[in-house]
Amino acid sequence: MASNFKVQNIFLYALLSTFILAIGFVLFSYLWFGNIDFILRENYFFISLMAFLLCVLTTFYWFFLKNQRRRDFTEISKNIPHFQTNHIDFEELSQKISTITEDQSKEIDHLNERENYRRDFLGNISHELKTPLFSVQGYLLTLIEGGMDDESIRDKYLNRINKSVDRLIYLVKDLDMISELERGRINIEFTTFNLTALVQDVIDLLEIKAEKNNIKLTLNYPINQPIKVVGDIQKIQQVLINLIVNAINYSNPDTEVKIDFDDFDDKIQVLIKDQGVGIKQDDLDRIFERFYRVDKSRNRNNGGSGLGLAIVKHILGAHNQKIYVNSKVGKGSTFSFYLQKA
Repeated sequence: MASNFKVQNIFLYALLSTFILAIGFVLFSYLWFGNIDFILRENYFFISLMAFLLCVLTTFYWFFLKNQRRRDFTEISKNIPHFQTNHIDFEELSQKISTITEDQSKEIDHLNERENYRRDFLGNISHELKTPLFSVQGYLLTLIEGGMDDESIRDKYLNRINKSVDRLIYLVKDLDMISELERGRINIEFTTFNLTALVQDVIDLLEIKAEKNNIKLTLNYPINQPIKVVGDIQKIQQVLINLIVNAINYSNPDTEVKIDFDDFDDKIQVLIKDQGVGIKQDDLDRIFERFYRVDKSRNRNNGGSGLGLAIVKHILGAHNQKIYVNSKVGKGSTFSFYLQKA
């Protein structure tokens, strides 16, 4: 390969070859004539011959290096898509090689990013599972070591064990759902349904949770005016529950979570607005990752699995829709998505 040759060494190679040829010539003269008197008598001839050989060998090595480089670049060009030409433009070839190098660098960065995501995911899921498991273990050990004899302690700890088990079941169910969604194994059954009635049902379902947090849930649309949309009613209900629960968990006490609609040509936009802590700009791109938490202590204490927004993203993706978010720190967030009109 031409890369093994250095231009500055061409003359050295030629000089060495000439020196070897000179020794060979002297040896030949000695063997042929029995002495080297011929060389001593014709020293100008000998010097001229060696100079000629040196020039010839230098030229040979130069052309060998140039042709070898051309063959190397030609071989490289075969691996470059859509590069078909009889005349090689080395400037263009260099640009294409730079492009390939840049693409490979981006791919390496992407793989490193995926590896970091994998490590974060394993760390997060480990933490999510061990928290309720350690709680169950602690309560059981207390009961085994004599807590069963005290009826008040027994009942209290059994209730806490039941809550921890419920949390584990909730977490496993969410993990199972998101795994199925990511693999495309959950069927979406498109039907026509009344979006207004569905939102009101979700508000009624979450009203007690909102009251515990001193949050008011409001639908800014007349309940008696139906809005017909197309989608999987069960999956869209899950989207609404996850978004509204998320708004409740991150809202400040004595504030309001508003659900509103915007009418477009062939779509309805659903907006869930809270007056909570808001989301930093650095977190906005990551909040739909599995187990990613903006405020770990707040959300974990409220029992969230950390998978709600990831599930929302995948369900809406199965409806060929996206989830959008606008947020200002200290002023609240607005999550929105679109549904096709019936």
